[in-house]
Amino acid sequence: MSSVIPSRFGHLALTCALLGGFVAGAQASTLDKVKDSSSVRIGYANETPFAYTALDGSVTGESPEIVRKIFEQMGVKTINPVLTEWGSLIPGLRASRFDLIAAGMYITPERCKQVLFTDPHYQLPDTLLTKAGNPKNLHSYADIAKSGAKVAIMAGTVNLGYARSAGITDEQILQVPDTTAQLQAVRAGRADAAVGTQLTMKGLAEKGGDGVEAIAEFNDDPAHTGYGALAFRPEDKDLRDAVNAALKQWLGSEDHLATVKPFGFDQSNITDKTAAELCAQ
Repeated sequence: MSSVIPSRFGHLALTCALLGGFVAGAQASTLDKVKDSSSVRIGYANETPFAYTALDGSVTGESPEIVRKIFEQMGVKTINPVLTEWGSLIPGLRASRFDLIAAGMYITPERCKQVLFTDPHYQLPDTLLTKAGNPKNLHSYADIAKSGAKVAIMAGTVNLGYARSAGITDEQILQVPDTTAQLQAVRAGRADAAVGTQLTMKGLAEKGGDGVEAIAEFNDDPAHTGYGALAFRPEDKDLRDAVNAALKQWLGSEDHLATVKPFGFDQSNITDKTAAELCAQ
């Protein structure tokens, strides 16, 4: 014998079902959303060779190209880049303006308190960009501190802390938003040097012509070697873990080395360090 549910109970059951659907939708993870939409948003800052806008308007660089390869393996076809100043990358990620940071960001204990990193996909030392001939003979943070020289540093980078720890005063530091501004500061004489990753400074020297150079000998603390990785929101551990697992299988492969070679990376930049040990330093 069939029974008829009273109308008010029918409405209640329907309402509960709808609410359950809304809650399930609200709880969908970023990983699920990325897979369902077959698209992912990456935050990047214009810094050659890590992530930058090419002359044709496309976004390329070591990190975006790695993202393309890894997310292809995960069945995700579309990469949507979001240009952001370096100092706004972590706030932008946490505010959900994009799904991950693909900008060659160094893993540091301080940043590990704010984001989740994959294991690093490169290691790289720093160097200085100076006027041609390095007229002030700068080869270390200590040289800058002693000489009273002025140094251009990209805001939000680890170099700011390194400079201050070496005794460089805030009056000697010119904070700028990007690497183009670093190059302009050195060329215009507003700074005696700029500091950044070895590959970035070499790239600026090539762009800047005969008037500037990236010095070959930079005496730096080995602990300042940078380890770059992709970064995710703390609540997106499942997405980070999925990407990290794919990275572990791919890093060091012929395809990986061919992908990063145009940006100046090779086998020597590969590291076996993990995000966990770098976050614990």
